[in-house]
Formats: sequence, structure tokens, C-alpha cells
Amino acid sequence: MSNLQGKTLFITGASRGIGKAIALRAAADGANVAVLGKTAEPHPKLPGTVFSAVEEIEAAGGHALACIADVRSEEQLETAVRQTVEAFGGIDILVNNASAIFLAGTLETPIKRFDLMHSVNVRATYMASHFCLPHLLKASNPHILNLSPPLSMEAKWFAPHVAYTMSKFGMSMCVLGMAEELREQGVAVNALWPKTVIATAAVQNLLGGDDIVARSRTPEIVADAAHTILTSNSNECTGNFFVDEEVLRDHGMTDFAKYAVTPGAELIPDFFL
Repeated sequence: MSNLQGKTLFITGASRGIGKAIALRAAADGANVAVLGKTAEPHPKLPGTVFSAVEEIEAAGGHALACIADVRSEEQLETAVRQTVEAFGGIDILVNNASAIFLAGTLETPIKRFDLMHSVNVRATYMASHFCLPHLLKASNPHILNLSPPLSMEAKWFAPHVAYTMSKFGMSMCVLGMAEELREQGVAVNALWPKTVIATAAVQNLLGGDDIVARSRTPEIVADAAHTILTSNSNECTGNFFVDEEVLRDHGMTDFAKYAVTPGAELIPDFFL
């Protein structure tokens, strides 16, 4: 499958950042996108809303549905899935992109932050998969893609921020288990993670500001890698822990300069790689 024309994508956290970039790349093919997010009104520190993302997707050539929902809410998530099916007739692709981050040690991590990360990262990923699966099983070439890192049970990945690592690896464990569970039914389940830091609102606001952003890549590299995965044969491409640059290299790309926020800058490797 060379493109996503006519396919319906359900993307959590699609109002900005990586989620929106994946949506816009699909929209360029003429895809349908359910934009799931909490931001209905402009936020002082976060760019864009669900509605502005819908406008951008439609301007890029796609069809979009605004789904105002908190991914921690079972009722709201189930309703968003139902609305998507009613609007577009089904769901072909689920992208579990919504994520919460808090990088601190055990003593410095409040329990409410632990709960937030596990509710958004692990529980919501599982719930979205659960609610979308009946529709994915009816789809041609169905995919689930989790924005989560390769699994590696080494202490160095856990020690600096145990709670965050547990939650992100929880998303990756969903890939490990669901890929095998759904292999015979033809539903692909894969993970994708960036090789470098990506310029997002979280990086800008929580992880170092302008200095870190200047040494980052744009979300488009993740979107292009995601597009490559999501257009692959779901019966053959499943159970993988992909890294964005490696995906694109494997498909012939050699020059990644266009993705750098600052041309020629020394890029910062992302967590877990």
C-alpha cells in the first residue's frame, strides 16, 4: 500500500506535536483523521487546539473529526471511537501518541504524577486498543502504532526516572503482547521512537526550552517514519520496535538535514537509545 488515501486514523494527542504531524502526513494522502485531544480552547503554554488541528488537516487534503476527550476517561474514549466510526464508517489505524512526562527520581515524583503517567501512557493505550480493536479487525491492512521506546531491561534507563520509564515501557509491553496476540488476525502492532530529541511543546516547556529545541529535529521525521510503517503490509510488519531514522534509512533516505531545527547543529539523542 503506497498511501493512506481513504484510510481512517484514530490519533490520540493529535492537536499538536508528533500526533498532529502524523495526522498531516496522512492528510496529504487524503486520509480521514479523528483528532483526539483535550484542548478545545487555546492554552497559554501549548500551541493549537483540536479544532485548529482539524482545520490544518483539511487544508492539507484530508478529512478530520474533532474529538474532545480525556484519554483517561473510559466513557469519553469509547464515545470518541463511536463518533469516528459513525463519521467515517470504520477505523483502519490507531496511533497511541498521547503521553504524559515527569522526569524525576522516586522521592521527587508526586504520586499524582505517577498516576497521571500510568493513566495516560499505559491505561489509555490499552483502552484505545481495546475500543478500536473490533473495528480494526474489520479493516483492510489494520495497524496499531504506539509512540514508545524499544524494550530494554537495563537499570540505566530506569534509575533517573523510574515512574516515567515504567509507564513508557508499559506502552511497549502492549506492543510486545498485542502483536503476538493479533498476528494471526492480521492486525499489525508496532512501536516507534525518535533517535533524537523532537521539538515539541513538552521539550520547550519541560525539558530545557530553546537550547534543547535548537538541537532537536522536527516532528516531521517521526511522521514520515510512521507513514512508512502504516503503509506496510500488516501481515508482515508487526511486533517491531522501530526508530524513526532507521526506518527511513531502510527505505533509502540518506540525508536527514531537512529535519533539523537548526541546520548543522549537534543533535541530542533521545531517551532510551
